[in-house]
Amino acid sequence: MCGICGIAGRFDPNALSGMTSKLAHRGPDDEGEYLGESIGLGFRRLSIIDLDRGRQPMRGCRPVHLVFNGEIYNYRELRERLSSHQFRTQSDSEVILHLYEEKGEACVEDLQGMFSFAIWDEEKNTLFAARDRLGKKPFVYWQSGKTFAFSSELASLLEFPEIKREVDLEALGAYLTYMVVPAPMTMFRGIRKLPPGHCLT
Repeated sequence: MCGICGIAGRFDPNALSGMTSKLAHRGPDDEGEYLGESIGLGFRRLSIIDLDRGRQPMRGCRPVHLVFNGEIYNYRELRERLSSHQFRTQSDSEVILHLYEEKGEACVEDLQGMFSFAIWDEEKNTLFAARDRLGKKPFVYWQSGKTFAFSSELASLLEFPEIKREVDLEALGAYLTYMVVPAPMTMFRGIRKLPPGHCLT
């Protein structure tokens, strides 16, 4: 498994570094950050495919940047379909990037696997995120005003200093009743899970 996180809006870069570091146990092999205008993406890597060149955050041919956690089972088939694109790695991560460059947000329709990812599109000034249909890979987020933050884990997201650690009593009630916190709730007020099979922009 790997770990992803990011912040859109106004933020201190040290906050992103703190969030990324908190994901070290998910990705002990490598780490990376991308800082742009009003955007920061963080990544911790567990190296499985293309150990040398599959580093993230990864940039596409256009100014789009990806952080991705998971595995795309049909990436070789998709790579053949995207043969007109110039590939720099053998990774399934790069397949997602080029598929997004070709199809935009509809790229998720072609992906078979377990995944959560976020793509920052500089030209559109948008952040696009998606989670696999069964929810195998986690994605939690928080928004207040014009600031949006996300991560693979609550512990990482709570490193963002603007987030208050307040219990969501409705979520607590659900947990005590059903022994699970149903999506999109989490145990923290204001923090939500992206439900399985959902996207956000």
